[in-house]
Amino acid sequence: MTILVFGKTDQIACELAELDPSVRCLGREDADLSDPQTCADLVRRLAPKAVINVAGFSSIDRAELKERQAGLINGVAPGAIALACADLGIPFVHLSSDQVFDGAGDQPFTPDHSPAPLSVYGHSKRLGERAVAASGADYAILRVSRVFSAHGKNFLKSTLALFDQRDSLEIVDDQIGGPTPARAVAQACLNIAKQLKASPKKSGVYHLAGAPDVSWKAFTEEIAEAATTQVTISGVPTSKYPTTAPRPLNARLDCLSLEAAFGITRPDWKQAVHEAVSELR
Repeated sequence: MTILVFGKTDQIACELAELDPSVRCLGREDADLSDPQTCADLVRRLAPKAVINVAGFSSIDRAELKERQAGLINGVAPGAIALACADLGIPFVHLSSDQVFDGAGDQPFTPDHSPAPLSVYGHSKRLGERAVAASGADYAILRVSRVFSAHGKNFLKSTLALFDQRDSLEIVDDQIGGPTPARAVAQACLNIAKQLKASPKKSGVYHLAGAPDVSWKAFTEEIAEAATTQVTISGVPTSKYPTTAPRPLNARLDCLSLEAAFGITRPDWKQAVHEAVSELR
């Protein structure tokens, strides 16, 4: 075995399995992140060459009602796994989120910008970042944004389903960020894990988001074009689309340090949208 992956049915885990059949993907039945110590013990027992964590408590709204569980899964568990990786001297790649920022302004957030989460979910992801960074492991925390693919649950698949049910949609047009293909995230994780093995000094926090940055409305319009649908799409402000958890208006991520350290550039999300829609339909 080369790389151990926490996550199995998640869209990024599915892409990892397709890209590298030698990885071992762990589902909840194999490793429950709500039991951090057992997950850490599993890493020590299996002794892989690297660990990638793409699993977590992913529902931003439900986290508001499940604060303790979200903190355990997104915060405590990554720290415990990172400690096991430190003991074994192996790299750990951990996924985080643009939700650790407050969304102020209109400039892309750099990795060293001070986090200020608006939601319980954002706080839980920040807790995980701190635990991983303090573990002593050779690590990369990769913050990603608006991940989509033909696998798992995501905005693109939900939107396609709505196209089949409605003649018109109202979509938020004042939240701006970079939609990110799951395959690009998976490729980045594999690349980073391999480079960290050879260059531990590259440990740190990095960003990956697709280009260009757009609103949810513009993203939806591209999905509609790929699906050749005639649904009418209207823009609405966030204030007219209330959610349980607040969302940052500015989710732009500065990805320059990822390119400088690992040679990974921002992927073209528009091409990936057409590929995903074609695969699904």
